[in-house]
Amino acid sequence: MATIPNSTVLEELRSLKDELQESLDLPILEIKIQELEEKTLKPDFWGSDEARKVTQELARYQDKLDSWKKIAEDYEDLEIIEEMLKEEEDRELQKDFEQKAFSLKKEIERQQLIELLSEDYDQGNAIVSVHAGSGGLDSQDWAEMLYRMYARWMEQNDFRVKVLDLIKDSEGGISNVTLLVEGSYAYGYLKSEKGVHRLVRISPFDSAGRRHTSFASVDIVPELPEDEDIEIRTEDLRIDTYRSSGAGGQHVNMTDSAVRITHFPSGIVVSCQNERSQHMNKAVAMQVLKSKLYERAIEERRNEMDTIIGEKKEISWGSQIRSYVLHPYTLVKDHRTGEETGNVQAVLDGDIDDFIMAYLRWKKLGSK
Repeated sequence: MATIPNSTVLEELRSLKDELQESLDLPILEIKIQELEEKTLKPDFWGSDEARKVTQELARYQDKLDSWKKIAEDYEDLEIIEEMLKEEEDRELQKDFEQKAFSLKKEIERQQLIELLSEDYDQGNAIVSVHAGSGGLDSQDWAEMLYRMYARWMEQNDFRVKVLDLIKDSEGGISNVTLLVEGSYAYGYLKSEKGVHRLVRISPFDSAGRRHTSFASVDIVPELPEDEDIEIRTEDLRIDTYRSSGAGGQHVNMTDSAVRITHFPSGIVVSCQNERSQHMNKAVAMQVLKSKLYERAIEERRNEMDTIIGEKKEISWGSQIRSYVLHPYTLVKDHRTGEETGNVQAVLDGDIDDFIMAYLRWKKLGSK
């Protein structure tokens, strides 16, 4: 296989670097940092209501600037290595060049992705729920496959994951799972996955070996700060307790510590069973409810403005955002952006970055 010349690799990286520099708008970025730093120097700043917001914004802008400086330095290092390789062939140095070039490209792409994340709560944590849809045991198995796909992606990207609720089916698969995903830009990345996901394959549960279509829905909401004002009236709630499910034997919780909260006006039901006490499970469930109500309010506002989201669709035919086909051919295709790949197994193993990037670009174009 022909090796790509180092000069060509550098030219591609330079083009990507220049695109990123243009989107960052460095002079404006530096002005914003200076303005925010001046605010922090005021005598009464740290006791003010805006202190948390300003420091978070300052940290975000400073991180962008620091990341850019590191990219520029790494690119200069590669230019030096390329000059050295022109003078004398060196296998180890060539290998070092290739590794550094690969890492730099990934970092530039990561920063480009972050530049697309500018909406409220994009930089914060996410609450992810996967629910099996129509399709019986096949859909429950599909929901578990999606859970595994996201868990792999989260692990690969160093996010912290906490399982808040997990309901397994006695026959196989899961009915639903709810996760708290902690880390920078968790919500911004994962919001692209919200919607119905469709699987086409030869069913492992069909003795006749027939092809089945299964559905599962994925819901993504931001974890809201505790001081976010979302009104929840006590009279609108029903709070049920039940015994947490467990692995069996001594690990089964013999007390009714799990909590399920039903919010009557919206019909939203949330539950948590993995904390140590009923009190803690209730607190977490209320936080999830708060986040879902916030997202519902945003959706209703968008509906009133006749924009993208529209009414919530049934988890079945015709409503999917993405299809995963394992038979009679292999293809994953996003129906919103047109992004597709034939490497289904890689996607199911957590390789969804291209789909996330395509969605964010598509959304950015749609908002212009």
